[in-house]
Amino acid sequence: METTRRDFLAGAITVAGAPIAAGASKAGEAGQNGEHAHAHDHDHQDVPSDVALRVMALESLLVEKGLVDKSALDALVDTYEHKIGPRNGARVVARAWNDTSYKQRLLSNADHAIAELGYSGMQGEHMVVVENTPSVHNIVVCTLCSCYPWPVLGLPPVWYKSPPYRSRTVIDPRGVLREFGVVLPEHVEVRVWDSTAEIRYLVLPERPPDTAHLNEQELALLVTRDAMVGVARDLPSRQGDRA
Repeated sequence: METTRRDFLAGAITVAGAPIAAGASKAGEAGQNGEHAHAHDHDHQDVPSDVALRVMALESLLVEKGLVDKSALDALVDTYEHKIGPRNGARVVARAWNDTSYKQRLLSNADHAIAELGYSGMQGEHMVVVENTPSVHNIVVCTLCSCYPWPVLGLPPVWYKSPPYRSRTVIDPRGVLREFGVVLPEHVEVRVWDSTAEIRYLVLPERPPDTAHLNEQELALLVTRDAMVGVARDLPSRQGDRA
């Protein structure tokens, strides 16, 4: 899957898209005078910010002087990106699969339901959970920057922040999904949700078949970050089946 993402980022062509309203983007509309239908509370730019440039410069200097081990930094970032955050979201999903009443609370008031498990805070306010079904597939993007639910998914992956993903997901969601290895039948509706500084989305994947015997902890091991963003659909029915 990592190779697929690299191929996607290397081969994708950035397409300039029209401003898209927040929410399912079947008919995203921009306001008059070019104002976007959803506003972020921070700047959007393709080049790194001054702070980001300073951090990169400081990191390079520390690594060069032997004061910091780059592999240790990479391991730390990987932990936050792939383990701490996604593990929290996986627990939310597993609880919803295993507890019908919790699932109803999660879909009706995600903030409160997620907080029941102790996950809340900055970048996780005003959450909305959207459910995949046999006839609907949801995918999440932030068209203007990289708004992302940190408390449940950790740090956003590089491909999520890339211009190709941000523009093409709205314009050609099925094409982007194919590049992540997800080929959907024509009868499956694709809904694109545009995260903003005000609302962040989490996909509730379908529960894999033949998992009725698994407990909540075992179910959580099957849930992937990509499935909770919507760039993966079919989950394994046991941990050993995960790619």
